[in-house]
Formats: sequence, structure tokens, C-alpha cells
Amino acid sequence: MLTTEAAPISSIEAPPTSDKANALPNGLTSREAAAKLQQYGPNAIPEARPQIMLIFLGKFWGLVPWMLEIAVILDLVLGRWVEAGVIAALLVVNALMGFMQEKRAKGALALLRQRLTVNARVRRDDRWQVLPASKIVPDDVVHLRVGDIVPADILVTEGVASVDQSQLTGESLPVEHRGGNTIYAGSSVRRGEATGVVSATGTRTYFGKTAELVRTAEAPARAETLIVGVAKYLVALDILLAVAVVAVVVIRGTPLIDSLPFVLMLLVASIPHALPTMFTMSAALGANALAEKGILVTRLAAIQDAAAMDVLCVDKTGTLTQNQLAVAKIIPFAGTTSEEVLRMAALASDEATQDPIDLAFIQAANARELLASSPVRLSFEPFDPSTKRSEVMVRENDQITRIVKGEPSTLAQLSHAAWETIEPDVAQLSAEGARVLAVAAGTGSDLRFAGLIALSDPPREDSAALIADLTSRGVRVLLVTGDGEATARAVAAKVGITGEVAPPGTIGDNLKSEAIARFGIFPKVFPQEKFLLVQALQKAGHVVGMTGDGVNDAPALRQADVGIAVASATDVAKAAASLVLTRPGLSEIVAAVDGSREIYQRMRTFISTMSTFKMANPAFFALGVLLFGAFVVSPLLMVLLMFATDVAVMSVSMDNVSSSRSPDRWDLRPLMITSFSVAVLLLSVSSGVFWFATNVLQLGVAETQTLVFVWLVFGGSQAILYLTRARGFFWQKPYPGKALRMATIVDVALVTLMATFGWLMAPISLNLIGAALLLAVVFLIVADLLKVMLGHFMTRSISAS
Repeated sequence: MLTTEAAPISSIEAPPTSDKANALPNGLTSREAAAKLQQYGPNAIPEARPQIMLIFLGKFWGLVPWMLEIAVILDLVLGRWVEAGVIAALLVVNALMGFMQEKRAKGALALLRQRLTVNARVRRDDRWQVLPASKIVPDDVVHLRVGDIVPADILVTEGVASVDQSQLTGESLPVEHRGGNTIYAGSSVRRGEATGVVSATGTRTYFGKTAELVRTAEAPARAETLIVGVAKYLVALDILLAVAVVAVVVIRGTPLIDSLPFVLMLLVASIPHALPTMFTMSAALGANALAEKGILVTRLAAIQDAAAMDVLCVDKTGTLTQNQLAVAKIIPFAGTTSEEVLRMAALASDEATQDPIDLAFIQAANARELLASSPVRLSFEPFDPSTKRSEVMVRENDQITRIVKGEPSTLAQLSHAAWETIEPDVAQLSAEGARVLAVAAGTGSDLRFAGLIALSDPPREDSAALIADLTSRGVRVLLVTGDGEATARAVAAKVGITGEVAPPGTIGDNLKSEAIARFGIFPKVFPQEKFLLVQALQKAGHVVGMTGDGVNDAPALRQADVGIAVASATDVAKAAASLVLTRPGLSEIVAAVDGSREIYQRMRTFISTMSTFKMANPAFFALGVLLFGAFVVSPLLMVLLMFATDVAVMSVSMDNVSSSRSPDRWDLRPLMITSFSVAVLLLSVSSGVFWFATNVLQLGVAETQTLVFVWLVFGGSQAILYLTRARGFFWQKPYPGKALRMATIVDVALVTLMATFGWLMAPISLNLIGAALLLAVVFLIVADLLKVMLGHFMTRSISAS
């Protein structure tokens, strides 16, 4: 027999079909098997051993890390140890957070390998032996029994076996295999016995190819692309300003070494150093919030992607449906009642076999209390794939009755019933996606056709509501299943999935966008095709989600932007997914979408705020040198401004937001246009503050720098933050959260104390600080009007185009 533990090679008795097996090839010799093992390798999935250190070091490679590393080097050259240490610490924290989160989601391949650590019944050296599955090679002769895990792809040569391959292909019902059929590795035998020749092992099996897809699949790195996109805008402006400042300094004859600290701080001030940390922090906080709702996050980037998800591919078995057969309809014949037909079917079933069909009949009969007084069972023959029926002899009230259940046409022939009167009902039930069985009863060979029973895998109670909720949020749902067209069409109609049924062969490398838009149901889909479908959707510009529960879903789950494993999923599917549901049902998917869109709103606020003052402040610092011939703030105040701004902006990760009713896609162009427009206004006001302080108030250089610093904290940081946190007017709901309000109070109070008492800066009066605060409020109102006007203008432009 097959077990999940390794066992030494041993001889065993020939299987019960040994008389027939003698007519089969005698299998390989040990010498031949050793040669094939050398040629093909072990029947196992090779283990990928990632270099942990290389993964960690990779976190220091990229546009933002490069900018920070250059700043650290320049600081060290200039002897600015404190600044170098602060920037280096930021760099290391970003790398560690990203590395730890990535390390958590590396278990899928290992779990797939574990599935092949079984033993097999193999004919070697003209005798049957038990061998570890890893020793099996192509052309080995293998015998399979009920309960066996199939160790390799096996071409059946003798016998008939009903095989459960739902975890591989998504088919909800056992599939019958006989001579000429191939049974896939990783499936399990539910009924019958079969002998066959190994056709493929290891990564060449259907199961192994699935493992290879999991290993090679990778969702697009959208978060990294976004970070680089933002950084490019800022780097371009930064380089332009730095070159202009250096040129003016050289022309004026000022020693270049004296201006290098300022140029360096100009570089640091424009680097979006907090952007990766903010992404990680927002995603981590979002992951904790989702965990409280029964959703585990294994890949943080998926939280960002779920906000933009506009297509969700759902598997049927175990995802939309309960993955449990149930009696759907009973059609009685010849004067019998539905209760009598169901009772007969239950009596002709045996709970000990754990056959899903038998269990469905028994459960339905018990629910109707039809087995309260069961007759005496005299004999029972379990379902035989070769005869396509099971039967029982029972004695009740001194009468012996023979009850047979099985394939309708077979029972119609046994009971001499007119098939033409039965066939229309069978065709109708089959078209509805049901598995149809017949029941007949009588004495001896005198059987009477009693009726038909339709079995189906019913949808979950929450499936239809889920589809409706997702559709209302702008997410198109596609049904992608291994079941046939009739079953897929029936389930789609019940849960509300619309669209045409894709014919066989639709999915491929050349899947067109118009086909994607047309089809909503994809039946008879294999793992490779699910994987290709996800890739095709991504190439067409969609952000793709995929739900599933089986090994067959693992490659697509890994490739999808948002892979979602349901609560009943296999360990392989859970390891490949980026979101794992821990509670029964699918309603948490809606919570994940809403939660992700809330995180998107917070990230949008952060990027808008950061981009605005990263454009305005460095330009203001450079303008001071170019036009006024002075440093508007000292290098020390630049560092303090950077920290004051970062502390305030980090509170956005816990701010109150509202999720949108449509997918949130990152489009940097309109966001940068708005940020640039507000930055120009901020630059103008900041220049006015500096001019007013020096020419009207006649403040000294140090006092002017303090006033400018206070203004930049109040207007360039806090006002911008409240300005960008909402797309509408800043006074509308949702109101600022507690964390943001507290951060503002602490920021304003601390800066006020520092400026009043002259901590790390020259002191100025409370009147000037109050005036700066009042100016910040006026600036917020004016800039907010500008933001809303730009938003309406860009919305109309997009609608017109």
C-alpha cells in the first residue's frame, strides 16, 4: 500500500489481480531501473535553495537605496557623522522590513515536495515490491488500490479506478480511469484497482509541472515600480537644482568646499527616503487590521495591489461551492415517491467507504429521517467502475429486496425500462451541471426502475452576495474551473457571474484583450491554463486576483497580483497565496478589497504630501542661494525639518479614510500635476516669508532662518498634510484620525517651544510664531481651493478623452 512515510524496499504478495497482472509486462529489472534513475533523476521536485544573504543585499539595490548610499558616503567624506548615521539607519531599517516580509512567503515549493514522499507498489525483477516513490522511474509497472496516493503519472493498462483529482484539476467529482487513460501524480484512488506503466516522473509529471509553475511564477512588483516612478520625478528636479547652485557658487567665487554641506543637504532633502518605510508600515498596519477580520497576509505588496484589483478569477470547487456533494433533485418513476427513491439510494450506500456519493445519499436520507427503521442488510457490493453500479440485498418485513444504484442507462437496461422515456430527464439534469444516478429495486433479476437522483456541489450561501458586492466595487468576476461547461454554466448562473462561455483552447499565449472582455466563464481549465490566463490578463493591463483551494490553483495564486486561498485550501495553495482566509466563506474578500483601498488612500496622501514639499522645499533652498545669495535655512534646520515632517506624515498610516467604490490605480501624472501646482504656490509664499523677514522685519540671518523653519513646519508640512488627505475640501468627512491630530499637536507645540526658547536655533517671539501659524491656515484654504479646481478640471479632461 501507499503511505506517507518512507519504507525500506521489501517484497510483498502479488495484488488480487495477479492472474491478470501476469499477462502484463514483468516490469523493469534493477539494472534497468538504476540506468533510468541515472537518466531521469529521482521522482521528486528539486529543492530551490535561495541565497538568504543575496536576497538581503538586494534590498540595498535600487534607485532610492542608491541615493541614500551616495548621501551617506558624502556625509562621511565631509565628516558629518551624525547625518551619515541617521541616513544609514533609515537605509538598514527599510532593507530589514522588506527582507523579513519576503522571507515569510517561501513555503509553497517545499509543501509540493512533501506530497511526493510516499511509497508505491512496483513490479521489479519479476516480483512485486514496495519502493519509495522517489525511486520510481519511467516504464515501471505500478499497481494502485483504494486509498493510494498516485506516485507518478501512470498510463493504465489493466483494471478500472475512480480517482479524486480535484486538488489537481479542479474537477469536483471522481474521474473514472481505465485502459489508455493517464492517472496524474498527486491524485488519490477512491474506488477500484488498476495497474499501469509509469509515463512521467518528477518535474515531468502533471503534478511536477504545477510545482515548476509555482517556482517560476511571480506577481508584478507594482509597489517598487511606483516608488521608482515617484523618485524619478524628484531626482530630476534635484539634479537640476544642485547643478544650478554649484554653478552660481563657482561664478560668485565662493569656495566650493563651503557650499558642499548645503548641496549635500539639498540632495538629502529631496530624496523620498521615507517612501519605502511608509509603504511597509502602511501595509503592516493594514495586515494587522485584516488579520482581525480573518485574513492573513503573506505578501505585503498584495495589500497595495488589492486596491487596484479590477478582475478576480474564482475557482469553483471549494471556493464558490462547498466541495461537498448534495442531493439537488429527485425524479421518481413508476408510482414511487421521492422519499422512497432517496431511501433506496441510501440503503444501497455504505458510510464506511467514505465515497462522497454514498455520503450524500445517507446524509440526505438522515435529514429527512428516512433511515429511522433500517432493514437488515444481507449483502452489499460497493460501486464497481467496470459494472457502473453498486447493490445491496436487504430483508424487511420478511421480504428480501435487491436495490441497485448506478449509471442511468445501465440501470435502465437491467430493469428493462424504456430509455427513451428516461433520457430527456437525464439530459436536462446533466445540462444543469448535476451528476445523475438511477435507482432500481426488485427481487432477483426482476428489477423496477425507481427514479433518478441529481447530485450537485451547491454554491456557498455567501457566494452570490460576494459576486454582487465585488461587481458594485468595480471588480469583474470570472469563473475559472476544471469542471465541464454544463456544470460551470449552472454554477455561474446561480451566483451571478455573467459573460460568454470560453470554448476549449481559448486560453493561450496569444489570448486577445477582446476575448478577455467577452468571456466570463472558463470551463475545463488546467493549471497551466489558469497560470496563462492570469498572465494574459496582466499583459492586458488588469490587476488580477485569483481565488482557489487546491494544488492545481497554486501556480495561478502565486502569479496573480492578489492570490487568495480560502479557509479550506490545501497547505500548498495557502503557501502560494498572498492572502489566506481563515474563516469559512468568501465574504472576507470584500473586507480585503475595502481595507486595501483605505490603505491606498493613506498612501496617496503620503505621496501627495511628500511630493509637494520635496518639490517646493529644495527649490526654495536653491532659490535662496540663486536669487538672495543666502542660505534660507541652515543645514541643521534642514535635518530638523526632515524629521518634523516625517513624524507628522507617518501618522497618515493610521488616519481615517473612506474606501472608493471603484479600483484605485496609481496614475502619477495627475497626482504630480496637483503636487507641482501646490508646490509652486508654497514656493511663492515661502519666498515671500523670507523677503518679508529680511526686508520688512529686518531680522538677522539666524532669526530669519528660524522663522522660515517654523513656517515650513506649519505651512509646508502640516497644511500640506491636511490639504492632501482628501480629494474634496479639507473640512469634509472623513475627519482626521486621532493619530494625525496628536501628531499635529505635538509637532506644532514642540516647534513652538524650540523656536521660543532657542533650542538648536535662534529664538524668535511668540507673535512671529502665531503669525506663521495664521498664515499656514490661510495658505491651507487657498491651496485647498486650487487643489479642488485642478481635480475637477482633470476629471473633465479624462471624461472628454
